[in-house]
Amino acid sequence: MSDNKVKGFFKLGEFGNYFIQVFQKPDPNKKTNINLRMMHGINKISIIVFLLALIFWIVKRFI
Repeated sequence: MSDNKVKGFFKLGEFGNYFIQVFQKPDPNKKTNINLRMMHGINKISIIVFLLALIFWIVKRFI
């Protein structure tokens, strides 16, 4: 029973799995187009900028 609680706690769901998928290397067998690559590139940039801003805010707030 406790094993299920631990697994449930670390479940990422759709939202978390998307972030993992964005930072994975692309599948060479899967056909992609320029629009999809640009979208993932912009998403990577926005996630990184958000995390940097969050870290900056935390450091500024508590130090």
